[in-house]
Amino acid sequence: MAKVYALVDCNSFFCSCERLFRPDLKNTPVGVLSNNDGCFVSRTPELKDLKVPMGAPYFQYKEVCEKNNVAVFSSNYALYTNISDRVMIALSQFTPVLEVYSVDEAFLDLSGFKNLDEYAELIKKQIYKQVGVPVSIGLGPTKTLAKVANFHAKKNKSGVVSLLDEKVQTEYLQRTPIREVWGVGRASVSKFESLRIKTAKDFRDFKNTVLIKKIFTKVGLQRKEELQGESRFFLNALPEKKKNITASRSFGESVKSIKELREAVATHVSKVCERLRAQDSVCNAISINIRTSPFSNERYYRGSGGKEMLSPTSDTKKVIKYALSALDELFKDGYNYKKAGVGLSGIHEKNESQLSLLDENPDDEKSEQLMQTLDHINQMYGPQTVKFAVCGVEKGKKNWAMRSKLKSPRYVTGWSELPKVK
Repeated sequence: MAKVYALVDCNSFFCSCERLFRPDLKNTPVGVLSNNDGCFVSRTPELKDLKVPMGAPYFQYKEVCEKNNVAVFSSNYALYTNISDRVMIALSQFTPVLEVYSVDEAFLDLSGFKNLDEYAELIKKQIYKQVGVPVSIGLGPTKTLAKVANFHAKKNKSGVVSLLDEKVQTEYLQRTPIREVWGVGRASVSKFESLRIKTAKDFRDFKNTVLIKKIFTKVGLQRKEELQGESRFFLNALPEKKKNITASRSFGESVKSIKELREAVATHVSKVCERLRAQDSVCNAISINIRTSPFSNERYYRGSGGKEMLSPTSDTKKVIKYALSALDELFKDGYNYKKAGVGLSGIHEKNESQLSLLDENPDDEKSEQLMQTLDHINQMYGPQTVKFAVCGVEKGKKNWAMRSKLKSPRYVTGWSELPKVK
C-alpha cells in the first residue's frame, strides 16, 4: 500500500489564537511579539502586506502599526498551548496515526484513505468549525513532499495542495526555492547554491549522491530521496521524551538583589519540573546560569554552574534547594542582572531510578502525591496559581518578570478573565 502523508499547519497560529476571542479583528492586521515584547514572531497576511518582516523589532515598526491600526499582542503561551491541544485532539478524529510535530503542525498518515483531496478539505473545514483556527494542508507520498505541498498550500486560495501525482510534483518542486525544503537551514543554502542547486527540483535531480552525502551527511541524502518519492522519515506517533529540559528568560527590568534572582530561578525550576513530571521522568542534575546585559555600558558578568543530586528526583522543592545552592555560589554583588536560566539533565524514566544510600529523603509516595496535586491545580486554574513561597509572594509586577504590556486575557486558563456577555 502506497504511503500518503498530510501535513496540517495552522495559519499564522499565534495570531489566529488571538482572533478567536476577538472577532472584531477578523480583517484587521494582527501581530504577536516575542518574549519581552521584542520582535514579531507571528503575522497575519494583512500585516505581511504592510511589509513588516518576520523577526522585525517592534520598536522599528511601531509607527507603522499605529498608523495602520495593527492589533499587536504580547506572547500568551498558555492560550496558544491550550488551543494547540484542541487542534491536535480534533485532528486525531481523522486518522489512527498522527505525529504532533510542533505547536502548530502535525503529520497525519492517510495511507489507504480514498478521495484524499476531498478528505483534506473536510479536515480543513472541521478544524475551523470545531476549534476556529484556519489550517493549510499539504499531501505527499513522503513527509518532505508533504512539507513542500504545505508550503504552496499556504499560498493557495483553497488551502490544500496535493503532490501525490509525479507530474504535479515536478511542477511544484521547480517553484520551490531550496531554502524552503524541510531541513535545509540558512547555513546550508550557500552550499547548495555552490552546487548550482537553487530549487527543490534541482536537489531531487542532482546526480552525485556521494557528494550530497559527504556535504550534507546521511540525513541530507535521505531528504533528497524523499523528494524522489521514497519514504525515509516515518511518523513518530509517540513523542520522544526530552533528555534536557531548560527554561531561560530575559528580565523585563534589571535586578540587583539575590532575593529577586532567587525568585526568578525558583520560578524557572517550577516550570521545568512540571514538564519533567509531564513526561514521567526524573533528573540527576541541575545547571544554573545568570548574566548581565551584553549590550549595556556596564560591567559584564556571566556565571554558570550546577549541582548533582544524591538521588534522581522530580520534586520541585528538592530541585529548588539544589538550584538556589548553585545560585548562591554564582551570585556577585554590584551587578545589574538581565537574564537567568536553569536546565535539568541526567533525565531518565522514573521507574529506572537508582537511589543513593546517602539520601535520607528520597522521593516517596507522599512527595509524588503533593506534586500531582500541585500540577493538577495549576493546570486547572492557570500557571503559578499554587507555588512555593520562594518564587515570590509580593503582589505586583516583578522586575524579573517578562515585559508583556500587550498580553491578551487568559481566556481559557483563568476564570476571572473569561469573556463577559452582557
